[in-house]
Amino acid sequence: MRDIVDISIVGAGPAGATAALVVGQAECRSLLIDEQGQAGGQVWRAKDRSILSAPATPESRSGDNLRERLAASGVRQMTDTRVWQIERQGEHWVIHTLRNGAAGRLHSRAVILATGAREEAQPVRGWTTPGVIGLAGATALFKQSIRLPGRASVVAGAGPLVFFVASEIRRLGGTVAAVVTPNTRADWLARLPSMVARPDLLWRGGRWVADLMLAGVPIYWGHAVKSVSGDDQVTGVTLCRLAADGTPLPGDIGIAADSVCLGGGLAPSTEAAQLAGVAIRYRPELGGWVSEAELDGSTAREGLFLAGDGCGIRGAVAAELHGQIVARTALRHIGQASASDPALERAYRRASRFGEAMTVLSALRADPIGLATPDTIVCRCESLTRRTIEVEIESGAVSSNAVKSGQRAGMGPCGGKYCQSSVARLIALHENRALSEIAPPTPRPPIRPVPVSALAGDFDYDDLPMPKPAPL
Repeated sequence: MRDIVDISIVGAGPAGATAALVVGQAECRSLLIDEQGQAGGQVWRAKDRSILSAPATPESRSGDNLRERLAASGVRQMTDTRVWQIERQGEHWVIHTLRNGAAGRLHSRAVILATGAREEAQPVRGWTTPGVIGLAGATALFKQSIRLPGRASVVAGAGPLVFFVASEIRRLGGTVAAVVTPNTRADWLARLPSMVARPDLLWRGGRWVADLMLAGVPIYWGHAVKSVSGDDQVTGVTLCRLAADGTPLPGDIGIAADSVCLGGGLAPSTEAAQLAGVAIRYRPELGGWVSEAELDGSTAREGLFLAGDGCGIRGAVAAELHGQIVARTALRHIGQASASDPALERAYRRASRFGEAMTVLSALRADPIGLATPDTIVCRCESLTRRTIEVEIESGAVSSNAVKSGQRAGMGPCGGKYCQSSVARLIALHENRALSEIAPPTPRPPIRPVPVSALAGDFDYDDLPMPKPAPL
C-alpha cells in the first residue's frame, strides 16, 4: 500500500522552509523536498563543509537559524532531490522525483510549490566567454565556497544585487574594476518612499554603495555592458551610456577585467505550477510572467498552493512571511484548524512594498536584446544567434512555442530559462506586439534533466521478450 503524505512542500528557500516549519507543528504527515543538500535556497545557501569556520554574514546566520529550527522540528526532509514532474491523479497529487540516480513517485493530499526565482540572462557579444557569470551565480560562489569570480571583476546589473555582489567581492579581498548599472540615481530616489518600510535594509544597501565610493570604485550609473572581449578568457568589457528610454548612446568606454558578473534581473519560476495546471499572467512589476494565486496561496487547482517568488518577486522577507500564510491555508485544506492571521498578512504587505520596489529597479532599463548584435548567441544551449532566431521568426514562427519547435530554442539542458525572455523580445520587436502577448513556451516534463536510465529502471536486456525475425 502506498504511503500518502498530507502536505508536501517543494522548495526549501525562505518561503518553503518557513511553510514546512508551520506545517510541522500540526498533526499531519509532511515532507519538505529540495534540490540542494541543505535547506536555505539561494538567499540562505548553506556553506560548504570546508569553510564552516569562515566569518558569519547576515545571510549565513539566517540560514543557520533556519536549518537549526528545521532540525529541531522533526520535519521530514528529502534533500538532493530533483522534482521533474507534478500531476493530479484522482484525489492526490503525484510528485515525480529523481534522487541518488533513481526515479521515484510521491503521493500527497496537498502540495505547496515554493520554487523561487531564476536569473535572467543578458545576451551581449561575448557573454558566453569563460569568466562571465550571473550575479546570482556569484552570490552562490560567495555563500557556499567563499570563492571570487576573478582577480579584477566588472559587476553589472540592475537593482540592489549589483551592489551586494560588488561589496562582497571587496569584503573577500577581490578587486572591483567597475560597477555598471542601468539604474540612475533618480531611479533610486523615486523608489525611496517604498524603501523606508524597511530602514534596516535601506541602511545596509547604503553602506554597500558608500563602501564602493570610498574605495574609489567607479560606478557607472545609467550604463550597460555592450560587449565582453576575450577569446578563451575575459580580458575586458565595453560599456555604453543609455538614453532615458534605455537605448544605447554613442561614446563607448573600455575597462580591463578578467571576469564579469553580469545580471539580467530575476524572474519567477513558474514551470512546475504550469505543469500542474496553474495559469500565468504578465506582471512586469513582479518580474514578468507570474503564476496566478490568491494572497493566501490558493490556486484554481484543488490542493495546490503557491508560496514565495513564484507568485511574483517580492524579496526574501516577504517570501518568509508568505510561507507562513500559505502553510495555514494548506492546513485548512486537509481539515486542520488553522485560522488566518491578519497581523501576519499586514506584515507581508509591508515587506512586499519594499520587495516590489527592488523588483522594479531590477528590471533592466535597457532592453537586453537591443544590445545583442546579429551574431550574438541568444540560446547558449543550442548555440543559436540572434540572426538565426530572427530568420525563424521572419519565416512565420511568431510564438515562443513555434521558435522552440523550429530551432530548438529552449530544448537544451536549461529548458529555455536563459533564452525564453530574449526570444519573446525578438518576436515582440518583429511583430510590433507587447511582451504581454508573447507567452513563454509551454513547459513539458521533465522540467529538470533526468537520465533515461533512471526512468527505465533496472532490467536485463537479455530478459526482454524479443520476437524472432520473420522468415524471408
